[in-house]
Amino acid sequence: MKNKIGLTVILSFLFLFETQAQPKNALDKWQKGIVKDEFIYDKATFPSCHSASIAETTAGNLVYTFFGGTRERNPDVEIYICRYENGAWTPPTSVADGVLEDGSRLPTWNPVLYQVPNGDLLLFYKIGPKPSEWWGMLKRSTDDGKTWSAAEKLPEGYLGPVKNKPVLLSNGNLICPTSTEGDGWNIHFEITPDFGKTWRKVGPIATGEDNLQGIQPSVLDHGNGTLQILARSRNWALVESWSYDNGETWTPLHKTTLPNNNSGTDAVTMDNGMHVLVYNHVLPGPENPKGPRTPLNVAISTDGKKWHAVLILEDSPISQYSYPAVIQTKDGLLHFAYTWRRQKMKHVVVNPKKLKKRVIKDGVWPTVKGYELPTLETYKAEEE
Repeated sequence: MKNKIGLTVILSFLFLFETQAQPKNALDKWQKGIVKDEFIYDKATFPSCHSASIAETTAGNLVYTFFGGTRERNPDVEIYICRYENGAWTPPTSVADGVLEDGSRLPTWNPVLYQVPNGDLLLFYKIGPKPSEWWGMLKRSTDDGKTWSAAEKLPEGYLGPVKNKPVLLSNGNLICPTSTEGDGWNIHFEITPDFGKTWRKVGPIATGEDNLQGIQPSVLDHGNGTLQILARSRNWALVESWSYDNGETWTPLHKTTLPNNNSGTDAVTMDNGMHVLVYNHVLPGPENPKGPRTPLNVAISTDGKKWHAVLILEDSPISQYSYPAVIQTKDGLLHFAYTWRRQKMKHVVVNPKKLKKRVIKDGVWPTVKGYELPTLETYKAEEE
């Protein structure tokens, strides 16, 4: 018996030694600070899903939303909600669909959550056959997303936040970053001083000398009335614009040094003034003007101009990891929500105090010894 115990101890020691001697997963070097990485659900009644938004309620609970159905643009696509309760996510529950008064049906799109301070939880979403013809809808919840009001159609010509969350400004205005895709791509803002009861528009932002085409902006708040947007573009780069009067006027769109593969992004200003950006840091290829929606990266900045690489949330050559959302909760943690291969929805929690910064020079993601960045050739090999 003693010999068996001794042998077990030796084998356990050798196993532990061998395990510790193994080189760590190279991606670990880009995932410091991650405290939770999970799927929102294991199984669902729909095969395809997309476009995440996440919010922390006044009570401190998390609510997650996305659209799901047969596939994007299919009339059966509905808006789903999951709530974090008792240490787990509730199953996806449909809270909005595109059934019209005459019984016909259209797809729903791009839900966006916003928690009014000590007030309603707002759910913005779109209904329409395609982005150039959709219209804005709004629902409200008074119980952390358990039940929802009847749908309100926004005033004619208003869409609400088109993909990314609204931002409450120091002057009390809620600014909704939005855009249109009809007669070219254009970014504008829809502002409400009373959380969706009355509205007015600002913009569209001038496209500049290069006629930059941007949609789906995120708003960063630099304080003292200075705002910045970062947006998806058709010009192989993230585009930006600045306002110095709380969003009433904006500079023409300008290219940043960060690449964009014509895919959605999101950003947030943390309580300490640091700005966080989540996006696919990859240039489109000559054969694919959109480029693969992988890897999914996170960068931070103190001024919105010089960015540091801090995280790679996903780096598989199997696309796609896309349409992310990011918020900071009251405990200081960052929460990322995004589409996982159009099959499931992901949630990643990060402690920003644990992040390691590496400067992004000339738009090139920094290299780290032992980790090889995916290349376009890698994606092509995987697709073939």
